Amino acid sequence: MSALCSAALLSFVLLTIPLDASARAPMPTCASGTRHVELMAGLPDVRHEVCIRPGRSTSFFFNAKLARVELPEPERFRVIKDETGFALMATQALPAGERVPVTVSFQDGVPATATFELVVHPSEVEHEVLVTRQERSLASYREGEQRALEEARQCRWENVRLQVECTAQVGLTTLLSLKLMGENGVPSKSLEDEVSARPGNTLTTTEARSYRSDTEHTSEDGRGLVRLAVVQELRNTGDTPWTLAGAVLVGPGGREWKALTVWPRESIPPGKTQRVVVEVEATEEAARGTFTLKMWSLEEGSSVELFEGVTFPAPVLDVQK
Repeated sequence: MSALCSAALLSFVLLTIPLDASARAPMPTCASGTRHVELMAGLPDVRHEVCIRPGRSTSFFFNAKLARVELPEPERFRVIKDETGFALMATQALPAGERVPVTVSFQDGVPATATFELVVHPSEVEHEVLVTRQERSLASYREGEQRALEEARQCRWENVRLQVECTAQVGLTTLLSLKLMGENGVPSKSLEDEVSARPGNTLTTTEARSYRSDTEHTSEDGRGLVRLAVVQELRNTGDTPWTLAGAVLVGPGGREWKALTVWPRESIPPGKTQRVVVEVEATEEAARGTFTLKMWSLEEGSSVELFEGVTFPAPVLDVQK
């Protein structure tokens, strides 16, 4: 397939996202570093969602002494606690999407209790949650401001992409607007003889193709970044609908690259086939490896879908050498 045809196909299936996508809530956004939670006096009690993952630990630290920690069905967790906080880890294979409330009581002060909602995530986990109670100090405000600035920087690129889509700039215009297409277009590669569904999958792949597009920005350490996309025709062999909620690419050594975009978010009915797109951003070095594509659904209790043998086209300059 020519580079121009590859670019046209990618622009159609990857960057034309319908505005009337499913309104069902996806998995919560998981913090990549320390999660900060503030419990303000006089405000209603809110259940703060925290991502957990079976076999991985999550630790809560508090600036006030705890009286007790209440967790339903505690036998499903390993818990270590004292007055300053607690650490827990699910020891059973809890289904993705399950929500487990945990309530802590404080020895004194307001609020007297706080409730967190542990959300079982198929791929991510928040390892550390720092909880600050009562009024915020000046230092806390400054720390919050710095976190907000960092989050704004991380969201800037995504905001640009959404603005382009919402103004109906699609096709090649979108690729050029986002600076995702160079002089040689977008290389693609057929994966039909490489990608295989892991035994036990609900989804099977009938067609697969990968794409690689160099970007004009770099990572914090100066390494070049590329956009990678996997397009598959997936057939639902199960008895219930399956709705794409999120995905990661797992590379050599277990390094995970979280999807920037998954599309569409419409259910695949039992026995039906649908085209699915997963897009990630990775360094140039990582893009040269072989990946496992891991996807999960919105439906509670659904298993993780795994597709092995995913590779991406080599850089155009490498091909020309």
